[in-house]
Amino acid sequence: MTEAIKSAAVPAPAGRGPQRATRTGGGRAPGGAAGQGGSRGPGGQGGSGRGPGAGGDRRSGGGRPEREPREFEQKILELARVTRVTKGGKRMRFRACLIIGDRRGRVGMGVAKGADVAMSVEKAFRKAKKDMVTIPLHNETIPHIVDRKFAAARVLLMPAPQGTGLKCGGPIRVILELAGVPNAVSKVMGSNNKINNAKAVMAALKALRPFVAKAPKVVEAVTTETK
Repeated sequence: MTEAIKSAAVPAPAGRGPQRATRTGGGRAPGGAAGQGGSRGPGGQGGSGRGPGAGGDRRSGGGRPEREPREFEQKILELARVTRVTKGGKRMRFRACLIIGDRRGRVGMGVAKGADVAMSVEKAFRKAKKDMVTIPLHNETIPHIVDRKFAAARVLLMPAPQGTGLKCGGPIRVILELAGVPNAVSKVMGSNNKINNAKAVMAALKALRPFVAKAPKVVEAVTTETK
């Protein structure tokens, strides 16, 4: 009786707390054949480990779908903030001049206003699609010389041989690049307003006519009768 009381009253060794009960099946040892114990090692078939199991790669078959190519390329020629004075005060809006083209002989231009930039660009794009021009190319250039005027702007377009490139600048270069004209020479006379010059270029492109080869002249032989 006294021995049992003494053994119960003996204190635990210093530096050691109460011993924890050992868990069966724990630890980070490699998983077994059936993946028992939930270890983090390479799990077996059906195991719950984080190693390469039979679940497969999560990234396979995913990803974002590819975007479809656009029908027309677009470029903002001018973007300005305009103000309209009304009875209630000033009304501020945005004006966008947009050029679109497919680089295969088709080009369009649109000018529109909107409450913000995105709205004005969208409206200009719709207007440009309704006013498309098809350019009849000949030997990688325009078929003939054309001269057109809009307001105070006057534009002269001239054909150029292959390898010349676009000898023009400003809105004329933007329009001809998106239209797919590789060689041309231009001259701007009059106003420097971008929108007026662009409208003059569009009028000149609408005036182009397809190239028609002239038939060779046939010289009839004149025979003189001798008496």
